[in-house]
Amino acid sequence: MSVYWYGIIIALAIAVGYFVARRLGKHFGLEGWVFDKFMLWVIPAAFIGARLWYVIFNLNYYSLYPGKIFAVWEGGLAIHGGIFAGVAVALIWTRVKKIKFLRFADVMSVALILGQAIGRWANYVNQEAYGKPTDLPWAMYIAGEYRHPTFLYESIWNLFLFFGLYHYLSQRPRSGKVFGLYLAGYSLGRFFIEAMRTDSLMLGSFRVAQIVSIVMFVAGIIVYLWGTTKTTRSGAIEDSKD
Repeated sequence: MSVYWYGIIIALAIAVGYFVARRLGKHFGLEGWVFDKFMLWVIPAAFIGARLWYVIFNLNYYSLYPGKIFAVWEGGLAIHGGIFAGVAVALIWTRVKKIKFLRFADVMSVALILGQAIGRWANYVNQEAYGKPTDLPWAMYIAGEYRHPTFLYESIWNLFLFFGLYHYLSQRPRSGKVFGLYLAGYSLGRFFIEAMRTDSLMLGSFRVAQIVSIVMFVAGIIVYLWGTTKTTRSGAIEDSKD
């Protein structure tokens, strides 16, 4: 029986992120059911968004092999597509449930970046998201050569961000600041790591991930500077008087 480690690692990343979000949410008045129900909507949306993003920027290939569009076990999930789909679902879902979006996004950002750190190892299993050939001591043998393990660089960067965002969230900053730092922090690392990759999604002569990273970095700084709510010492959420 074949073991699809790509799927197993992605599932593990989702599960870890879910439990982290559930645990953190309790400190901000967000009960467990909030995340239970949200995950039912965001997981399929994020998968569809991540796959569509990848397929759109590989249309030359998928137009020839349309049956491969659904072969997600072979890899091909672009995290930016998943992030955009997830944020869109969260905006709608929190509005319907009358939950403060920015604080919810703060909690989910901490959980998401940890999930991303774990999920990057699925790229190693599928021999993708690798960098240029190198003779550095930490080079990994991927695709027939010793290369920069860019998936590992991003995993480490994301893990670093997780601890930083987790600590910052524990200080109860104004709502939206953790989310803003997630957008800016992840994008900063991704921009430079993407420059080393050899399998980037391209838009003409530009790397799609770098273009998106610039946009997300700017958006993150704006969100960070534009906090609209604050928390009480008990962690309850209230509207800002500012």
